[in-house]
Amino acid sequence: AIAAAKAGKRVVLIERGPFPGSKNMYGGVIYPRILDELIPDWFEHAPIQRWIVRRSTMLLSDTGALNIDYRSNAWGQAPYNGATAYRPDFDNWLAQQAVAAGAELICSTTVTGLLRDAQGRINGITTDRPDGDLTASVVIACDGVNSFIAKEAGLYKAVDASNYTLGVKETLSLPKSVIDERFGVRDNQGVDIEILGGTSGVNGGGFIYTNLDTIAVGVVLKLPKLSAQKKRPEEIIAELKRHPAIAPLIEGAEVIEYSAHLIPEAGLDMMPKMVADGLLVAGDAAALCLAAGIWLEGVNFAMASGMYAGQSAAQAMTAGNTTAAGLQTYTKKLNETFVLKDHKKLRKIPHLVLSDRVQHKYPGFVTGIVERMFRVENPHPKPGVRRILREERKKAGISLMDLVRDALTGLKGFG
Repeated sequence: AIAAAKAGKRVVLIERGPFPGSKNMYGGVIYPRILDELIPDWFEHAPIQRWIVRRSTMLLSDTGALNIDYRSNAWGQAPYNGATAYRPDFDNWLAQQAVAAGAELICSTTVTGLLRDAQGRINGITTDRPDGDLTASVVIACDGVNSFIAKEAGLYKAVDASNYTLGVKETLSLPKSVIDERFGVRDNQGVDIEILGGTSGVNGGGFIYTNLDTIAVGVVLKLPKLSAQKKRPEEIIAELKRHPAIAPLIEGAEVIEYSAHLIPEAGLDMMPKMVADGLLVAGDAAALCLAAGIWLEGVNFAMASGMYAGQSAAQAMTAGNTTAAGLQTYTKKLNETFVLKDHKKLRKIPHLVLSDRVQHKYPGFVTGIVERMFRVENPHPKPGVRRILREERKKAGISLMDLVRDALTGLKGFG
């Protein structure tokens, strides 16, 4: 909306909730650097909770934990890296930037369908308001995961539940001073912890993020596995919170919010067509979510695709050609930037990370190796690294062939 409005086009931004962001749940880190292109001084005005200066990857077995931790205080200064923010605040602020650029914001309005001309070309939307139909040269669908607009336009293949995960989050209240002390930060510095293991046998992962005076703790669970295990998400979060590596971080915290959200996890393999006559699809509606283990990103892809969609729509309108062919600049921008380059490079990683072997065998395998290496068993001599690796691999039930295959897939995918 900002990009199209800045290009001089008339833009109407439709929001289902009472204000932008009121319907959005997000438990992660926002990487807002893409905003440099639209709002150069965004970091001076955006409602950020904390700037992430510590990034951790934690592997959990039943009783053990391995934490790989990196800290950079430079991330807490411009140009920054990632941040935590409350989506209702951040999204509302971003929408107001669109209004300032000339867009018209209409809230508490649900888009119910698409309008088409006599030739079947999309030329607007229907809404739940009386006389609420709106015609448009281009409709940009940003209606989130499981986009009914993209589906009505025939851009999605059949829905496969295995392509989705359920993100469930608890927001826990603690004084800022307590959060600072427990996580080793100060002022508006923040911490991001991504977790493999600790999800009660359900394929997925966990997370912990610090806000100023709250902590977000949650899990991301693969839908078919969650159904098969017959466990409720809140039970899985409760078990994660009881883990000895997690419990001390959140001791005494009060749950003030519980929320859930579907996540399109399969990346490139589930993306719809993103262009049709008079229509572009962006953000979660286009499955533009990167779930690649050490990289868990979504909002930056949504902002980038939205910006490119607005720019492409404006260019097509100026050229007088808003057919699918006239809107292909959008596809070109996605392919030439990180939006699709990252997804193509990491195409196999979501499947690897959510595989049964990585989920259920590797956390115990890796933590077992580290525990054995650090354990002193005098008067017995040290067993040696090769012996530990061999014994822990067999104990975890991982064949040498599978270990090599997974390593090659990871090296190729991450490399």
